[in-house]
Amino acid sequence: MKWTKKAAPVEQPALEPELSAYQRAMRNRLLAAPVTAAPEPWRPVFEYTYGVPVGGLIGIGFATHPAGGQDLVMVVSHDGHGLFDAVTGEKIARDRDPDPEDSTPDAVADLSCPGLGPITGSRVRIAGLFGGGLHTTTADGWALEVVTPAWPNERVLLSRDGGLHAGPHGEQWWHIFHSNYSTFRAAGFSPSGQTIAVATSSDLFLWTREPVDTLFGGAEA
Repeated sequence: MKWTKKAAPVEQPALEPELSAYQRAMRNRLLAAPVTAAPEPWRPVFEYTYGVPVGGLIGIGFATHPAGGQDLVMVVSHDGHGLFDAVTGEKIARDRDPDPEDSTPDAVADLSCPGLGPITGSRVRIAGLFGGGLHTTTADGWALEVVTPAWPNERVLLSRDGGLHAGPHGEQWWHIFHSNYSTFRAAGFSPSGQTIAVATSSDLFLWTREPVDTLFGGAEA
């Protein structure tokens, strides 16, 4: 008689706990909120439905113009590096053929790439495909969150209520971007708090506002 070894029973994975009533209500609230324009004082920088096409986008990072002091956004893509003025949307520098060792931020520990144009000689930390992050709050109380109530499409929420999203949509929180056609890369504020950037694998979206000290009549936020 031929003996066969009996296979051990396959363990069933533990089931995820069901959502609480609060979690279900929050998820439904986020799903029901349509994409809306960012409130004042924010305004879109680009004319193309808030964004500009950047094929093969890998990540973005912020810098400050050494002469004018305005926010700059560096874009790293499979087609090279670019630098945008975050106030006007103008592309002020382009490098289509960066050195191979500097073409993507994963080559160094701090996920940075060398600056170009007016920020040549510096390095810019890049958030996106290889990790990293951008500021999620400003000194005067704005917050930015990336949520995924219907995976895998990320939604970007701008809020003034500390991220509670308890009140009506469009009053203290706004759903300003829905990544439902391209892969999400990064979202966040510039260190100055004057720029919001959202990047996908195909587009860059920017919103800007006046400097905080101008908005508050010269008072510190």
